[in-house]
Amino acid sequence: MGGCAGSRRRLSDSEGEETVPEPRLPLLDHQGAHWKNAVGFWLLGLCNNFSYVVMLSAAHDILSHERTSGNQSHVDPGPVPIPHNSSSRFDCNSVSTAAVLLADILPTLVIKLLAPLGLHLLPYSPRVLVSGICAAGSFVLVAFSHSVGTSLCGVVLASISSGLGEVTFLSLTAFYPRAVISWWSSGTGGAGLLGALSYLGLTQAGLSPQQTLLSMLGIPALLLASYFLLLTSPEAQDPGGEEEAESSSRQPLIRTEAPELKPGSSSSLSLRERWTVFKGLLWYIVPLVVVYFAEYFINQGLFELLFFRNTSLSHAQQYRWYQMLYQAGVFASRSSLRCCHIRFTWALALLQCLNLAFLLADVWFGFLPSIYFVFLIILYEGLLGGAAYVNTFHNIALETSDEHREFAMAATCISDTLGISLSGLLALPLHDFLCQLS
Repeated sequence: MGGCAGSRRRLSDSEGEETVPEPRLPLLDHQGAHWKNAVGFWLLGLCNNFSYVVMLSAAHDILSHERTSGNQSHVDPGPVPIPHNSSSRFDCNSVSTAAVLLADILPTLVIKLLAPLGLHLLPYSPRVLVSGICAAGSFVLVAFSHSVGTSLCGVVLASISSGLGEVTFLSLTAFYPRAVISWWSSGTGGAGLLGALSYLGLTQAGLSPQQTLLSMLGIPALLLASYFLLLTSPEAQDPGGEEEAESSSRQPLIRTEAPELKPGSSSSLSLRERWTVFKGLLWYIVPLVVVYFAEYFINQGLFELLFFRNTSLSHAQQYRWYQMLYQAGVFASRSSLRCCHIRFTWALALLQCLNLAFLLADVWFGFLPSIYFVFLIILYEGLLGGAAYVNTFHNIALETSDEHREFAMAATCISDTLGISLSGLLALPLHDFLCQLS
């Protein structure tokens, strides 16, 4: 429990304070600490994004049905759906699933916009506690909701939890060896896969959405346990080996004559320094915004409209399968950093835009004969999105100096959220336009 105690000492202090460096651990203990931190960041990534993913997987269900006195869920248990708009070939809900996306992302956007300006002044422990409490509250509120409006309030809580957690934990990676970024990214991918798969599997097995959501209350508890009990106290960074060689071979994002400072000193950066660092990050921020705009325009704008009647799957089941396959692709690519590094993430942005154009054309013209073609495209879409995320943060970790890294990680967090928010705003009018077509 020495790591736990050290972690609590660190977390009770502000980030900018100097701490007395602890003596180096023996090799065996050092390896043990390495794996504890690796597993800890993987679990933090998993738990942090879990509620966000579940709410998106449940989006079609949340909007499909108001709860009635005889139905304790937002979904009819039977496999045959009742069309909401029989005059349209898309079987539309009255409100696009992009409404759930916006409720699930706009609070995150606000948090990430404000984070670089002052969130670093708040110690890590209270941030993690708030994140865990909001995640648990989101499951309970949506599970016991009697209206779509109340359910959307629960989705907002999930968004607050995910946004605050992502900014917090990505900033925290600045205190640990760069390898933890790969573990964090893999964990967030695992959240997508396990979140979508668990919601799909439990509802397919006959559990009501209320029972399914309540069964997930252990996830916020696991997040708190991973942070307070598993992570060790951070040491001075010593990337070494392959990472050090790779880092030295690259041009830094920001050239500076400033002396080398310890990670955690980003609170001492002036506004001018922060703006200079941010401008250097745009090479990675812009393509990540484009990637997430394209993929979430597909996910929350087109998934609901990619409806095939020549299959045994109901409309709600098709939507859940789309979400699960997308998350499977994300998990695979976010876990691939040790196998494949991609420097030019602009290529991923271009490929994702081509995906969007192809699926939008299919929604309009309906030329794909089978849902299985869409399954393959969605899996590929997830692979591109996950690769863009993990390689963006890996490249930034390599190309920023220690004193800038914490701020750079927190600032780049806005990329995916901004892209998702823009896609949700545009998906709403597109949904209404296409659903009015006879």
